[in-house]
Amino acid sequence: MSVAAIVLAAGKGTRMKSAIPKILHPICGLPMVEHVVNNLRAAGIQQIIVVVGPDGLDIDLGSDVKYVTQEEQLGTGHAVMQAEKVMEGYTGQVLVITGDAPLYRWETLRALVDYHLEGGALATVLTVDVHDPTGYGRIIRDVHGDLERVVEQRDATPTEALVKEINSGTFVFASAPLFEALRCIRPQNVQHEYYLPDVLTILKEMSNGKVQIFKHRDPEEALGINNRVQLAEAEQILRDRVREAWMRAGVTMMDPATIYIDATAQLAPDVVLMPFTFIEGNTTIASGSVIGPFTRLQDVTVGENVTVSQATVIDSILESQCDVGPYSYIRPGCHVGSGAKVGGFCEIKNTTIGCNSKVPHLSYIGDTHMGSNVNIGAGTITCNFDGTTKHHTTIQDKAFVGSNCNLVAPVEVGAGAYIAAGSTITGDVPSGALAVARGRQRNIPDWATRWGKKRLIEEES
Repeated sequence: MSVAAIVLAAGKGTRMKSAIPKILHPICGLPMVEHVVNNLRAAGIQQIIVVVGPDGLDIDLGSDVKYVTQEEQLGTGHAVMQAEKVMEGYTGQVLVITGDAPLYRWETLRALVDYHLEGGALATVLTVDVHDPTGYGRIIRDVHGDLERVVEQRDATPTEALVKEINSGTFVFASAPLFEALRCIRPQNVQHEYYLPDVLTILKEMSNGKVQIFKHRDPEEALGINNRVQLAEAEQILRDRVREAWMRAGVTMMDPATIYIDATAQLAPDVVLMPFTFIEGNTTIASGSVIGPFTRLQDVTVGENVTVSQATVIDSILESQCDVGPYSYIRPGCHVGSGAKVGGFCEIKNTTIGCNSKVPHLSYIGDTHMGSNVNIGAGTITCNFDGTTKHHTTIQDKAFVGSNCNLVAPVEVGAGAYIAAGSTITGDVPSGALAVARGRQRNIPDWATRWGKKRLIEEES
């Protein structure tokens, strides 16, 4: 039987105290609503409808997601009503979940759907016992232990408020009875809103309709996110799960609590992550690579047996067996070839470094194409910006650039050419040539002695 999902994502989340809608706040590198959608897909749900506010969503959740707008925020029941038109003719089951519920594992959602289908119910509500139920709707059971009703926090009596079993905000419904019952609910509550849980009692009265409870044992998954404190708690939970999953997949982590891995990253077995390392975005790391300590990789492709230590690399490619750091910054658009080295205190930007080439230390290389087996001396700078326009530098295979050189772009250094230390190169260097671009050294004999005597006379006078 087919199962669709409605994700409630129209709330403003005023308690977040943010200009960013609550469901767009990131957790492990993804907006929380994207975690929800991904978990629904993993649970086998193929038709997903997201209910958004009048401003829509500033992200793309995928071509398989449909959007409907809730112009006024009149409650969860009203939000689900907005999906009726796009679901016209659909006769399957509907899972309803909030967009701020990223902690549900896909296995839990799948188990909820299966339980609903096996029970043949018109509705199934996912509940959980929590230590502090403040803010949640309470599950009120009848004398037989079945669901009687759901009472929201603000409408609960003192006795009802003591109940620890809460409504998680996640349900599965038979679609036709759901929309029929929604037309019957009324905003007769403190909030003057259309509460989705009110349909449960209506469904029970429909030809003795069956409404059942799926009680989950893990309150962590039902954690609501309404403020920055709860956002941080959810972040910690998801990061723990991500770390555990990669360690079980063969990744070594020295001090896991200090390692941060986004949900979108991909790691191979035998990767080693050292303390205080951040793996962000769509980073992929191949087997045998050692990353960290104190390293940040964002949207980076890392080959096998790469070493990156105390460095930042963004939107770049590091091929196998290259070595980066310490204290280097590889900016977007770089491609570091196999066996190449970017050493300490270097900055590389929009540059290709060929195989086995070396930029060992204290250099800036920008807008450059560097061939293989090139050696760049300490303190070398490619002067790529003239104040208005960026210019390109080409350094061909096996060239040798001495220390403290300036290559004023646009300029090309030929294959096997040498540049003497301290040179400022403003023109092309032919292959195999030696370029020397510095003032000739002049030594003045006894200058220090004479200067010292003159200074002593001046001081005495």
